[in-house]
Amino acid sequence: MAMSKFLLAFLVTVFLFISMIQAHKTVINDNGIGRDLLETKIDCGKECSRRCQLSSRQKMCLRACGTCCARCQCVPPGTSGNEDVCPCYANMTTHGGRKKCP
Repeated sequence: MAMSKFLLAFLVTVFLFISMIQAHKTVINDNGIGRDLLETKIDCGKECSRRCQLSSRQKMCLRACGTCCARCQCVPPGTSGNEDVCPCYANMTTHGGRKKCP
């Protein structure tokens, strides 16, 4: 009898531990969309080309976007705005306090 109680307690503890690990590896952004932290890295070159395609200063846009993408592993959708999807990208600033990411 004591052994079955011990086994039950052990199984419940293991289940809770696995649940905590699953909860920690998923980040939920402001839109309620989950993103797995262990997923593969995004293609920053492709995402930044899409983001900067309408920019008048493409080289500068691509350089800044590439830096932001590498640090945040996220680039907001569209060619401008939508920064609520990627808070890290939106909150990055230059030394002068201006927004870094296009």
